[in-house]
Amino acid sequence: MTAPVIRHALPEDVGELNELERRARLGLNGERGGQRLLELVASRNDRWFEEGVETLVSLIDDVPVGFLVLKLDDISVVESVFVHEEAREVGCGDALLGTARSIAEAFGSRRLEATALPGDRETKNLYERASITAKAITVSVDLSGPSS
Repeated sequence: MTAPVIRHALPEDVGELNELERRARLGLNGERGGQRLLELVASRNDRWFEEGVETLVSLIDDVPVGFLVLKLDDISVVESVFVHEEAREVGCGDALLGTARSIAEAFGSRRLEATALPGDRETKNLYERASITAKAITVSVDLSGPSS
């Protein structure tokens, strides 16, 4: 397997991006905090090129295998990042985050933030390798169901 290549998403990537996002969102089902994250982060649904958003694609052998959506602002936010299960452990996530950091710095952002679910060690490790560390932990309880 060759090293990943990172580039900005192109209109012809939309089909693959939608499929990768579908897989990412499906993977959140059953994860602790996954349902809440699905509620907070809307599906892109072909909205990959909104103003103020950078969408990056990770390619291996010219095939899109991952993406990162970066919302640029004073505090830029990695809204979502996903790498296909079969393309993990070869540097795609690290390359995506490194490129996102460079873009946020060039934009003039003061900080780069991201979210990892509780217990999602892979994502937490990915962020920590990029020096993105926890600054606060949000806890919650679902009040709509029966109490325990």
